This record gives sequence, structure tokens and C-alpha cells, in this order.
Amino acid sequence: MYLALDFSTWNEARTFIDAHNFQGVPVKVGMELFYREGPRLIENLKQDNHDIFLDLKLHDIPTTVMKAMTNIANLEVDMVNVHALGGSEMIKRAKEGLISGDSNHEPKLIAVTVLTSMDDTSLYKELNIGGSVNENVVRLAVTANKNGADGVVCSVQEAKEIKDVCGSSFLTVTPGIRLQGSDGNDQKRIATPALARENGADFLVIGRTVTNAQDPKSAYEKVQKEWRNGIK
Repeated sequence: MYLALDFSTWNEARTFIDAHNFQGVPVKVGMELFYREGPRLIENLKQDNHDIFLDLKLHDIPTTVMKAMTNIANLEVDMVNVHALGGSEMIKRAKEGLISGDSNHEPKLIAVTVLTSMDDTSLYKELNIGGSVNENVVRLAVTANKNGADGVVCSVQEAKEIKDVCGSSFLTVTPGIRLQGSDGNDQKRIATPALARENGADFLVIGRTVTNAQDPKSAYEKVQKEWRNGIK
């Protein structure tokens, strides 16, 4: 389970980690924080023994993504992602970049399928993409699997079918996790930790349900307990 460090600065993130005893827990670093702090942030987190999912969602021409991934590989994070909509060649080259880094550590390559803030209506009306979200997610997962990705970012609702189609070892990373009664915020395809377990999700990404809670540590432990034990 990755705790999303959705903060503007390293000082804010570190203060939150220290105040609630989150030292050493796996964390997700997104664009907001990484673009402010850069590789120095990753070094700081690694010194404190955090596993790191670097959530940059690269989406560019294949050569540019490959070169970026070569540099990212040298940061020795555990997972990094691209947008599956970048296509098969971009995904292949992203994997090549991760393999060609100077480090012996190869991060897992995860492809983002359809953002959990989107639904059938927004796919069709805004992007002119036919078919349901579920159909598009599975199609993109198959493309990612065939071209070297280790897994995908998807909602909990799609995780089981992706496993059925792509195999049990193909990773599913699921954001949009909410405890019962939590606000969905800007996420549309949300789910509880118990449903994530039921559908076979490999990794949860948990953010505002914990970071906005009155007692973040208690909320984090409740998510862990519900996920591990299937408590509803």
C-alpha cells in the first residue's frame, strides 16, 4: 500500500510523515511534489527507507520517454508509470530506458489506463472515445502487457478482469481508495479496501482518506486492516 504524498513541498511532506509516525512506509510521489523538489526528494525518502512509486505518468514520443526513463532508472525507485494511451512503441521504449540505466535496480513499469477521475460520459463526450471505461481499460492493459509493462494503474472495479485477461502476475495498482463514508472528491471510480482485496488488487494508493483524516495514523491502519482481512 502506497501513501500518496500529495504535498507542495518536501518540508510539508516530511512534517506530515514525522507527525504521524509514517517513517518507512511505502509512498507515492506525484508531479506536484517531484516538480518542486526533484531527485533530491527521492534521495531523502530512500535514506528513510521508503519504497517509492514515482507517479509522473510520462506521455510523449517514444524516444523522449525512453531517455527520461533511463534517468529515472538511476533514481532506483520501485515503480514508475507512463500513460498507456502513448501506444505500444512508447511503452516498449520506456521499458528499454529502465533496463538501460546505470543502476542494477530496474523499477517496475506501470501503465496508466483510464484515469479514475473519468467515466463513460467523459470518455465519449470529451475525448470522443467509444466503448465503456471498462472496455478501454482492459484493451489498454492488454497493450501494456504485450509491450513490456509489468502492470497497470486501474480502478478496483477493473482489476479482476485485467487479471483474468493478462494473468495473475500482471500487477494492478489501484487508486481511488476510500473508507466507507469518505468523500470521493474528484474521483469517480472509487472503492473500499475490502473490495480491492476481493478483486485481487496488488497495490493500493491511498491519499486524502488518510492525509485529510483527523487521525491519519488511525485511518491508515484501518485501511490496512480492511485490505488485509477483507473487513467491510
